[in-house]
Amino acid sequence: MPRRLTVVQLLPALESGGVERSTLEVAAALVASGHRAIVVSAGGRLLPALRDCGGEHVTLDIGRKSPAVLARVPALRALFQREGVDIVHARSRLPAWLGRIALRTLPAQGRPHWMTTVHGLNSPGRYSAVMASGERVVCVSETVRAYVAEHYPATDPHRMRVIPRGIDPARFPRRPHPDPQARAQLAAEHPVLAGQGPLLLLPGRGTRLKGHADALHLLASLRAGPFPDARLWLPGAREAGRDAYIGELESKAAQLGVGEAVLFSAPTSRIAAAYAASDLVLQLSRKPEAFGRTVVEALSVGRPVLGWAHGGVGELLAQLQPRGAVAPFDATALAATAAALLRAPPRPPDTIPCTLQAMQQATLELYAELAG
Repeated sequence: MPRRLTVVQLLPALESGGVERSTLEVAAALVASGHRAIVVSAGGRLLPALRDCGGEHVTLDIGRKSPAVLARVPALRALFQREGVDIVHARSRLPAWLGRIALRTLPAQGRPHWMTTVHGLNSPGRYSAVMASGERVVCVSETVRAYVAEHYPATDPHRMRVIPRGIDPARFPRRPHPDPQARAQLAAEHPVLAGQGPLLLLPGRGTRLKGHADALHLLASLRAGPFPDARLWLPGAREAGRDAYIGELESKAAQLGVGEAVLFSAPTSRIAAAYAASDLVLQLSRKPEAFGRTVVEALSVGRPVLGWAHGGVGELLAQLQPRGAVAPFDATALAATAAALLRAPPRPPDTIPCTLQAMQQATLELYAELAG
C-alpha cells in the first residue's frame, strides 16, 4: 500500500486566480487519496475552501516583494522539519526562492523533494529561472514546456512534465445551441443584452491585455455587416480600481457606434450559464496565455470559440476546434472567421481531454514518482 505523503504547496496568497484554483484542486485530491496537504501563503478568501476539502494552512507572507521577506526562511525550514514533509511544491517565483533557500539549509539526508509548476510565461531571467529548478518541473501546456526549453536550455527534458490544467465537465455540462432559456434569463437580468442577434462573450479581467478593444472592433464590424443586432458581454472587465480603463472602453464603444450593444460587468459567478446564453466565446488576449481555460470551458458547454492563434489558446484551438484560430491581431480575418462561425457553428468536440480529474491524477502520480 502506498505510504502517506505530506506535501507542502507554496504560493503568495489564496485570493483568486488559476494558480490558487489549481492549488486547492491538488490539495483536495491529496486528502481524498489519504495524503496530507499543507498550503503556505498569506491567506485570503479561498482559505475556507481549502479547509473544507481537508487541507491545512500555514499563514506566512511569502509573496511580499521586499528584502524583509527573507526573514520567512527560518519558519519554512522549521515547518519542513516539524511536519516531516516529503515534497515541497512551489507555484510562484518568490515563494519558490524562499522554499529553495530553506531546503538548501537542511541536511541532504531526509531533505524533502523539490517540485515546481510553471503556470505562466514569465519574463525570462535569473529571477524566473527558479521555476525551472525542480526535480520535476510541471508545465501547464506544451506551450509552456517549449518556453521553458527555449529560455532555460540547461533544464533536463526528463525533469519536465506537461500536465494541463483541467476543468470539471460536470460544472460545464453540454447545453443545446441555441439555448433560448439561458438567453431569456440573461436578457431579463441585463436588458442591454436582449435581442434576436448573436451574443458574443469575452470573460476576462479589466486589463487591456485581455483584448477588450479588439472585441469592440469586432462587434462594430459584425453590426455594420451581416449581424446588425449582435451584442457583446464583457464579464470581469469592470473591476475595482479600473474606472479609468472602463471609461476608455466606453468611449471607444461610443466612437465605434456600439455603445448601446455592449455590457461591461463585474465577474459573474455563473459563468457556465453565461457560456450557454452566448453564441460565440472570444479569447483575444494580446499576450500569449500559458493555457487558456476559457477555451475548454466554452467548448465543454458546446459553444464555438474564436481566438488568436498564439500561446496556450492557439494550442487548444488547434487541438479541439481549428476553425476558431486566427493569426494574431488580424482584425479582418477575425471578423470574417466570427461571421463564419456564427453562420455555421462547428460541432463541439465529443470529449474534453483537459479535465480536472486527469490533472489531479497526473499530479498525484508525479508526487508518487518523486517520493519513490
